[in-house]
Amino acid sequence: MQTGPENRRYLHARIEAGFLHDFQELIRTKTVPQQWKAMNDEIPDAPPSHSIQNLRIAAGLAEGRHEGMVFQDSDVAKWLEAAGYLLAEKRPDDAQLRAWVNESIDILERAQQPDGYLDSYFIVKDPPGKWKNLREAHELYCAGHLIEAAVALHRGTGDTRILKVATRLADHLDSKFGREKGKIRGYCGHEEVELALVKLARLTGEARYLDLALYFIEERGTDPKFFELEAKAPGFAPIWGAGQPLEYFQAHIPVRQQREAVGHAVRAMYLYIAMADIASEKGDEDLAKACDRLWESATARKMYVTGGIGASATLESFASDFDLPNDTAYAETCASIGLFLFSSRMTRLNESTKYVDVMERILYNGLLSGIGLDGESYFYVNPLEVEPRRCDGNPSLQHVKYRRQKWYGCACCPPNIARTVASLGEHLYHLSGDCLFVDLYHEGVLEFELGGHKICMRQVTRYPWDGRVTLAFPEQTEMQFTIALRVPKWCSAFTVKINGRTEGAAKGADGYCRVTRLWSGGDRLELEMEMRPQRIYADRRIEADREKVALRRGPIVYCLEEVDNGPDLSSMRLPIDAQLDWRWEEDLLGGIGTICTKGSLERADIGADRDVRNGDPYPERIPPTETIMNELKFIPYYAWANRGPGEMRVWVRE
Repeated sequence: MQTGPENRRYLHARIEAGFLHDFQELIRTKTVPQQWKAMNDEIPDAPPSHSIQNLRIAAGLAEGRHEGMVFQDSDVAKWLEAAGYLLAEKRPDDAQLRAWVNESIDILERAQQPDGYLDSYFIVKDPPGKWKNLREAHELYCAGHLIEAAVALHRGTGDTRILKVATRLADHLDSKFGREKGKIRGYCGHEEVELALVKLARLTGEARYLDLALYFIEERGTDPKFFELEAKAPGFAPIWGAGQPLEYFQAHIPVRQQREAVGHAVRAMYLYIAMADIASEKGDEDLAKACDRLWESATARKMYVTGGIGASATLESFASDFDLPNDTAYAETCASIGLFLFSSRMTRLNESTKYVDVMERILYNGLLSGIGLDGESYFYVNPLEVEPRRCDGNPSLQHVKYRRQKWYGCACCPPNIARTVASLGEHLYHLSGDCLFVDLYHEGVLEFELGGHKICMRQVTRYPWDGRVTLAFPEQTEMQFTIALRVPKWCSAFTVKINGRTEGAAKGADGYCRVTRLWSGGDRLELEMEMRPQRIYADRRIEADREKVALRRGPIVYCLEEVDNGPDLSSMRLPIDAQLDWRWEEDLLGGIGTICTKGSLERADIGADRDVRNGDPYPERIPPTETIMNELKFIPYYAWANRGPGEMRVWVRE
């Protein structure tokens, strides 16, 4: 366990071209402007947001009543956080975005009350209800997202106004919560403020914020159970019926004793992120071990091949181990984002590529699947198998959509995608001692300091479509240190070259290949990973995937879509000896790699079938079938549902 603040060096890289850059540009040019319109209720035929209007009413700039969810303020905060990351690039065409941000900050400043409190729901709708329903009301959750936005905007733009709003709010929280006499000895039903307070403590150096985050973590799940006491207290008013079990909130036992990822998947991830952050800041080995147990539970027994988690639509929660149905999968986009961020923290605690492998699985599959290639349409739920007729006719599949949505009444996922994609530069590298860890591959530049020297390094690659990566140093470099290249789990063979000469580099037990030398100007370190289509299989305990196969190339998981392969995908078979051919298709879906192969389609012989069944769907013998050989085309899972409605399937019978 590499705990302690001296082991934490966060590095920010600029993504300047390639796959991830294209998605960041999509977020900047399409998504963020569209979301501003959505939050201002300016998108026709989309559910109204009310989020900006609620804050305007709270600020005294408009009249009316609060509308929408109790946590509607958080949409604005996540959007502002995305803006903070984008404005840090200081592009010449940022004027409009900066104007929107300034307008938002003006509203927030006016809405904030003299004591620092800021939540439009209770300012407008229920002033006496402040802090009386922590289980459901999301006040601390909204505060956390606002604090995160302030940190991102201050780091990216130097803005002090939003930071002042956040610190006043954090000071208000510090005055209200804790074990001291007169304070509320409680915590939020939806974790988020904990990780935000750690970020604010790191930025400001104010230890009180870190101590408050630790209090929220340590108090959770202790006896007597706060939520049970709160429900009996005067002034408690249920919002959604208050019938959820304590496991839903991860409040059933103290966090250090928890061994299994349970309850609402997004809440769990945000809690675990904060636990990992505090373990790092405090050098807390016990808390770090709890994080590792919970990460293993979530990823080894409760994660889809796409990186989705939270299999059950009931309470958006984890199911039991290995219960991962494809057609009813919930796999909320926010949950995948949470696991991505948790895994990013874990690699800084333990420095193992297994955490980054999960980050990469999520990024290229279950996270990017949540946004359309137009940058303006979304999936809240990310199933691995879709039949439109069943979705339309089966009430248990109402949560599964086969058309991307413009917006949601509960719109937590769209701005969450925006802020995460915009922040990717913070998750590509980390530095520990004199070792630079290259975690995720991209086209761009990293500038960092080591041993009093400023070092600039450029990374050149077409990843994830190509397995060749080059790290190049400019002329002024002259520094000895170690570079640890991640060798992904999917990679079965690789070579390392320095200035064109092949090195006998080996992968360590932690999954990194380390190269130590005096790096000089003009040096080139090259990693070439074998990248070919692969068949992957599920653990036998995942009943939904028995006798089935999925395809992957590099970090990208593939799927069949009806538009390429026709209907009745459930009848498709992939022969065990079928050749898998990867092709680059420049004119398909903005340019993607596809996997093409020969497959079979089994169809009933209609005449003979009728004779066998005689109107009975359960005949005494199996009806005859005919087998038709077909060309099958698999596309990246993240790109499905961008060409109209139709069937989709990741796992295919072999």
